[in-house]
Amino acid sequence: MRECIVPTLILLSCLPAAAQTSPSGWKTLRDSKGSCQVSIPPDWVPFSDSGGSAIFRDAGTAIAVVTSQPSQPFKPLPPSIVKLMELRKEKLFENSAQRIFYQEKTSRNADDTNAFSAAVPSKGGTCGCRVVALPSVSEDIARKIVLSLAAAPEEAQPE
Repeated sequence: MRECIVPTLILLSCLPAAAQTSPSGWKTLRDSKGSCQVSIPPDWVPFSDSGGSAIFRDAGTAIAVVTSQPSQPFKPLPPSIVKLMELRKEKLFENSAQRIFYQEKTSRNADDTNAFSAAVPSKGGTCGCRVVALPSVSEDIARKIVLSLAAAPEEAQPE
């Protein structure tokens, strides 16, 4: 157990910095309303013209989705919901007033997917992101996409 504490503390200390910067060359992906955004690697492509999703190779390999819930106030997950979702403590990376970030699914083999989700507050609501990917896609890439979730800057939002 002690072996897990140090890596977890290191990861948690890096979370705020990871959410504020995107790796060089990454593109911005916005939800269909232009309210929320994530960064995606240059080799990922938009999945549809309506915005809000991108894929790597094909939708069966990896997909990232960003959404906005304008009327849903952001709140950390209460313990009862964490229990209902069956989120293990080591898979709930952050549950704070700034962000919820967790791994909801862990791959069991090469044909099974990993899934990471996050939510952050936005003006008058909540932004959400989910990345589902086969193990051939680096977990580090999936995490970086999810951790880049943010409310879109005011000037980026359509009027």
